[in-house]
Amino acid sequence: MVLEPPGRRVLSVSQLNHEARTLLEGGFPLIWVEGELSNLSRPASGHLYFSLKDASAQVRCALFRNRAGVLRFKPADGMHVLVRARVSLYETRGDFQLIIEHLEEAGHGALQRAFEELKQKLAKAGWFDAAHKKLLPSMPHSIGVVTSPSGAALRDILSVIRRRYGLARTIVYPVPVQGEGAAQKIAAMIRIAGARAECDVLIVARGGGSLEDLWAFNEEIVARAIYECEIPVVSGIGHEIDFTIADFVADVRAPTPSGAAELVTPDGGEWLRRLAQTRRTLTQTLVTVLSGLHERLDWCAERLEQLHPARLLRERAQRVDELEVRLLQSLQAQQQSQAARLNGLHARLYQHNPAHRLALLRNRCQAAAQRLAFAARQYFKGLENRLGLAVRGLDTVSPLATLERGYAILTDAASGTVIASIDSASIGHKIHARLADGRLSAEIESIVKEIGK
Repeated sequence: MVLEPPGRRVLSVSQLNHEARTLLEGGFPLIWVEGELSNLSRPASGHLYFSLKDASAQVRCALFRNRAGVLRFKPADGMHVLVRARVSLYETRGDFQLIIEHLEEAGHGALQRAFEELKQKLAKAGWFDAAHKKLLPSMPHSIGVVTSPSGAALRDILSVIRRRYGLARTIVYPVPVQGEGAAQKIAAMIRIAGARAECDVLIVARGGGSLEDLWAFNEEIVARAIYECEIPVVSGIGHEIDFTIADFVADVRAPTPSGAAELVTPDGGEWLRRLAQTRRTLTQTLVTVLSGLHERLDWCAERLEQLHPARLLRERAQRVDELEVRLLQSLQAQQQSQAARLNGLHARLYQHNPAHRLALLRNRCQAAAQRLAFAARQYFKGLENRLGLAVRGLDTVSPLATLERGYAILTDAASGTVIASIDSASIGHKIHARLADGRLSAEIESIVKEIGK
């Protein structure tokens, strides 16, 4: 038999692995790890097992079926990936491993993640809210374009502006649209355009490209410059399927640079057609109005003849006479009605004289007082009878009445307890006897128990 030293805790291998797993999973949050795939296996269960390695180390990984089913690409050995995982331990073999929650290709995936993180941050800050969006001018006099002076995007924009609205002045703010430092230069040029306030609307544009090519427009510094710009900003970056942070912050997003130019310019030909239609409509309206005025003038002349002052005075005098007769008749009828009403009120007042009602109420009050006095006497007489019965009943059961008939209550002199039986007394004990008119003290000299008791 082996005795363990006091205080030593001996673990089984299973306990050790379980506690190690608990410590690992509780001590590490979700982490991002970048590395190369190797030893990839795909069992029939649908789970993926592989190693993630770099130049000097590797770690085992498990991607379970519910996560593997949503992958947008097919993992393969040698692929450079980025994973979000939980640190864990496979207890059965004691293997340190990562439980993969998310798997993506490195490079493009990292940029996409940075894009989503900045998008969520700016959305929470309210930079994408519709309340912040400014309306575009319907007929701008000056259009600013922040783009590369040598790119095809500028040529497309200028072509659309000349075709649709040649009256507008175009101001180009030249900037590099990709490469190192491009974001800072784009943001600085947007601020310069806003400070100069020499254009009515500002286009921020570049042609299509990969996510890396468009990355300058996903920088927070460019988003802030657009957000703080006092001039309405239209973004026309990349192709229709491309979205950048600048698109979300801008007041209006266009699918392409050409689309941005179309959004900020009215259609000159359409305006000319609308102007010609407006001219025709105005001419027709004037002809209609003048014709109506001529007809109204003729009608007014006829009405003026009909409404001559002398004719009106005669009609008004006759009307006054009619109203005077109706007024006199109305006053007489009203006077008769008031007299009849007054007579009726006099009759009702006599019928409701308070003296008659007071006499009736006085008689009713006297009768009620008599009934009340009789009821009170009967009530108190009943109470008196009940009280007498209660007193007689109390005297019957009162111990004092019993004492008056010659009985006594015996109590122990020391404890004061009532002696109800000879079993509670002994010879030589002192006792007290309660009589009807006082107390006696005595000492027990003998005890005789009755037979049968």
